[in-house]
Amino acid sequence: MAAPTIRFMAGLRECSQAVLRGSRPAAPLSARMAIIIPMAQMQQQGEAAGLEIPVDRRAALGLFAAWIVGGASAGIAHSEGKIANHREPKPSPGNPYGDEENGLWLPGLLPIPTVTNKINNPETGTRSFVQLGVYVANIGPEGSAYRIKHNAFDLLGWGDLLGKNAWSPLKKYLQLKSTIMYYDFDTVITGASEEQKQPLTDLANRLFSSFEKLEEAVKMKDDSGTRWRYDETKVVLKEVMERMAGA
Repeated sequence: MAAPTIRFMAGLRECSQAVLRGSRPAAPLSARMAIIIPMAQMQQQGEAAGLEIPVDRRAALGLFAAWIVGGASAGIAHSEGKIANHREPKPSPGNPYGDEENGLWLPGLLPIPTVTNKINNPETGTRSFVQLGVYVANIGPEGSAYRIKHNAFDLLGWGDLLGKNAWSPLKKYLQLKSTIMYYDFDTVITGASEEQKQPLTDLANRLFSSFEKLEEAVKMKDDSGTRWRYDETKVVLKEVMERMAGA
């Protein structure tokens, strides 16, 4: 083995031992930019570090790799020696694996919204189509009116699937849209003026009664009955869109 190569390998051993001791080799930071450093500059930096740099390509590439790995390993060893200011995460009831103090999680389960206006079925005290687990963001009366209008528009295309034996998608889509409109109508009514509360409540109850009848026809998988109930519902949906456009 040639003498320059022996000296080169000895230098690498010194670098590795220095990394294990937790000290960083004396190579300049720019020496880790292996791709852009010319060979002449590399030889100068190696001589400054006390190493004799071999001139062949393979040995030079080996030295590049040693500097890169040595710098990264020394950085890890250096960071392990520091005392980090760390605390254990505090799991919340709804998120046992997260941290309730990081601002990214709600402490507890998702809140279930409630309604304060008289838009429930008086016989059942609720609405059959309302689905639990649907998160409806509170975007205020104006935002809710806008969302009602667009959900009503979406439901005007609901009948395109009738007669195609798509009962499950029809039911789930109707329940999702009607659940969101249910909570949005409550928000709109709450924020309306006193003279507008009752007309909006009456409109909501007519719409939701139509939804319940339509949902029942879908559950029975009755083509003619579903078409009939849907035609009735479309009339109310168009009225809702016109009313929400001016809200």
